[in-house]
Parts: sequence; C-alpha cells; structure tokens
Amino acid sequence: MSPDLIKENFDRTGLNLIRMAIEQTCPAGVLPSEEAVLMLYGPEPIHEAEALAKAIIETVERLSR
Repeated sequence: MSPDLIKENFDRTGLNLIRMAIEQTCPAGVLPSEEAVLMLYGPEPIHEAEALAKAIIETVERLSR
C-alpha cells in the first residue's frame, strides 16, 4: 500500500469518527449524508471536513439562539 493511500485511509477514518460524533450529538439536519456531501462539496477528504465544520458551526449557532 502506498504512503499516500495509507494517509488517505487514515484521514477518512478520522473524519468518519467525527461524523459519527456529530450524528450522535448534534441536531438532525445539520450534517448532510455522505452521498449529499459528495454531490454538494466533492469526493476529497477536505470536502467531508468542510461539511463537518459547517455542521459544528450550525449547531453552535442554534444553541446560541
């Protein structure tokens, strides 16, 4: 397995853990499905990270109201 592939797998594993935590603790609807992220943002780990960050920001904004 190439070093780049190992790094991408590691990145995706970390992002999956963050996604799981958001899905379990944040309000429904703040995080698009993985399929929606692919269509809305793109296929790279940075695109998933962007969606996760936006979900966290949306949650904080909702809790601050």
